[in-house]
Amino acid sequence: MSIALIWILVGVILIISELLLTSVVAVFLGIGAIVTGLLVHWGLIDDLSIQFAIFGIISLATLMLARGRIKRWFTGYTADEDETRPNFQRDIGARVTVVKAFNHGAGRGRVVLNGVQWDAFSEDDLQIGDTAWVVANEGIQLTVQKERMTNKKT
Repeated sequence: MSIALIWILVGVILIISELLLTSVVAVFLGIGAIVTGLLVHWGLIDDLSIQFAIFGIISLATLMLARGRIKRWFTGYTADEDETRPNFQRDIGARVTVVKAFNHGAGRGRVVLNGVQWDAFSEDDLQIGDTAWVVANEGIQLTVQKERMTNKKT
């Protein structure tokens, strides 16, 4: 098996591996390996140290020039998400479903937010299946209420 074919196979494997990864880096290493393999195949480079130098330069150049643009293709977009707020504050105002009742203002119960059950506190009487709204997030416990908060500007 020729060295050119090895470079090209390594490049193809790296590009395919990007389907399993989310870093969007292996594809650029794969491009560098394929370009190096083609240059070796065409007889433009022979020396192993030059092959590794070309591989590194091509990989680094494509990574620096195109990673930001290409990475956007692999990340989702949520129109209603406010990227400027910390994660725990993004839950404020979210709708949740009660899975353990909050009886007689006892305060403690459980709710489901984004498919995950959370311990929660509420001063409202909420029964299993009721909808509530997140008014605070203390990290591992949510505070919820029966009525949705309104944004009143004064």
